[in-house]
Amino acid sequence: MPMQHLVLEDRRIEYRDLPAAVEGRPVLVLLHEGLGSASMWGRFPERLAAATRCRVIVPSRAGYGYSDPYPEPRTARYQHREGEEALPAFLAALGVVRPVVIGHSDGGTMALLYAAAHPDAPLGIALMAPHEFIEEETLAGIRAAGEAWRTTEWPARLARHHADAARVFREWHDVWLSPEYRHWNIEDRLPFITCPVLAIQGVDDEYASLRQIQAIADRVPGTRLLALPSCGHSPHRDQETAVLQALTDFINTLAAAVSPTIRG
Repeated sequence: MPMQHLVLEDRRIEYRDLPAAVEGRPVLVLLHEGLGSASMWGRFPERLAAATRCRVIVPSRAGYGYSDPYPEPRTARYQHREGEEALPAFLAALGVVRPVVIGHSDGGTMALLYAAAHPDAPLGIALMAPHEFIEEETLAGIRAAGEAWRTTEWPARLARHHADAARVFREWHDVWLSPEYRHWNIEDRLPFITCPVLAIQGVDDEYASLRQIQAIADRVPGTRLLALPSCGHSPHRDQETAVLQALTDFINTLAAAVSPTIRG
């Protein structure tokens, strides 16, 4: 499926749009990680579409992939900007209502912020390795990533997915390790979430502890938790079968609640 494009506030945004196999199923929106893009999901969107029979929309955020960047430097509130402002504008441009937003890492955090700021908008949110606060594991992982960036072929690999891979990495790395980000925390936003939540994390996540998803369950009643063994920071890669099953079950439950005649 080739990339499509739309223009938001003079920025050209790329996205993939996989059609639904069954009319009336929820629309799924995939939000990528801090160094990700639409193309870096690989074949996962197709497999998710096949498993759920839903339309799947896969954007590259501003400055990622081949989407135009913001003109101003990134700040410590970049995730708020994406979840509270950019994502609603993108969905409105496509005419998408009541989506199920599925986010990985930074994308999971943005899904939380979207659901908190717009509690009536999502049908549900599913999160893979989201962040709500800073842990030493996170900072250690980002420092290690900085060393790998300097000493391995990672820049060349990332350049296959981004127009400006060096800027993508620098903005992610520098903001997370900045003094102003040290006390970043969105736990106070979680009680505003009213939609169903599925939170998935790998037991061996190299960027965070399981406290991250437990913090969501502590503040959002009814949150479904899934801790996956033999799994790092990318559950959809490390445990794809388990993730697809969990997402399919979650989406089928949401679909049945709004349209009882549509079953998985």
